[in-house]
Amino acid sequence: MTKQEYKAEVQEELKNILDYWMKHTVDVANGGFVGRVNNDNEVDVKAPKGSVLNSRLLWTFSAAYNLNKNVQYLQMAERAYKYIRNYFIDKKFGGVYWTVDHRGDALDTKKQVYALSFAIYGLSEYAKAAEDNDAKELAISLYKDILKHSYDSKYGGYIEAYTREWQEIEDLRLSDKDANEKKTMNTHLHVLEGFANLYRVWPDAGLKEKIAELIHNFLDHIIDKETNHLRLFFSEDWTSKGNMVSYGHDIEAAWLVHEAAEIIQDHNLVQALKEKAKTLADAAARGLDKDGGLWYEKEGEHLVKEKHWWPQAEAMVGFYNAYQVSDEEDYLQKSIASWQFIKRHIKDHNKGEWYWGVTEDYSIMEGQDKAGLWKCNYHNGRACIEIINRIK
Repeated sequence: MTKQEYKAEVQEELKNILDYWMKHTVDVANGGFVGRVNNDNEVDVKAPKGSVLNSRLLWTFSAAYNLNKNVQYLQMAERAYKYIRNYFIDKKFGGVYWTVDHRGDALDTKKQVYALSFAIYGLSEYAKAAEDNDAKELAISLYKDILKHSYDSKYGGYIEAYTREWQEIEDLRLSDKDANEKKTMNTHLHVLEGFANLYRVWPDAGLKEKIAELIHNFLDHIIDKETNHLRLFFSEDWTSKGNMVSYGHDIEAAWLVHEAAEIIQDHNLVQALKEKAKTLADAAARGLDKDGGLWYEKEGEHLVKEKHWWPQAEAMVGFYNAYQVSDEEDYLQKSIASWQFIKRHIKDHNKGEWYWGVTEDYSIMEGQDKAGLWKCNYHNGRACIEIINRIK
């Protein structure tokens, strides 16, 4: 496959993905978007609505509009923006709720810094798309909430979560599968992503400093200097906890951290991260199967033999980015192989969108969402947008 053929296919796929979300997920009765759609495109009308899902929708439709100026995408972005502004923003204590119910009433009011970061990511992209200063100011206010409540002035980095009133909380986890630790790679990666996107529309000196500091958190603490995998969980003082490897996060960080250095135009960091873009990609490649798919994760010697949708999407971008910084053809072929795997096993050619994932024998993972608290058009939509933008 040539690069131009690759680009043409993902252009078509981006349209397919966004068409799916416009057709199946708009909540006509209650506003915004529905909380859950299953593999058969059946809508759970009473499913809770997640701030992360809605912020990701906001980013994706805004970014798609910024790519091709399709007015429908801007309308969808506006729909997501208004719903976040009206229902997810905590107008009393700041920040965003984790979930609201299907009518928009606050459900889980926990302040998860990960969720605030995605709201910043989406709002800043929408501010650019709609030239909306109120959206930019809202993103800035959430950035200030994170600095005020979550920033660790002693050890650096950001504490995971708080109660609605920003008090300490016992359960800091994003999900049941996570370790209950004060700091995680995952939250830091997406704080960096949100801050960097905000810098595009608000090039503030203090924000630039915080982005550079986050990049150093990755270089000094999160990227294992021996294996080049990401360490996932930490105590407050950056003591690493556990030995789990997440191949999808390795390849996602390989391009996102490099991109953040480029956004703030820090020459020294850009040079350092060019090399890390390759070493992280090489570490992630240890999780590649011979079919081009990326295994989910590994703990010790135990490999989780599932191939989820989002690591495949991130592999498209992460390996392509490694190709751009190195000009080594092997990385390009790994990116294309990821896309070929997606077409064969992850994309639902009959009912639209991508499946959550497949097991070792390529059977579809049962009981998972097409749309839900953790399943959105952000990873796959963004992969398409990135490949389109990177292939001239």
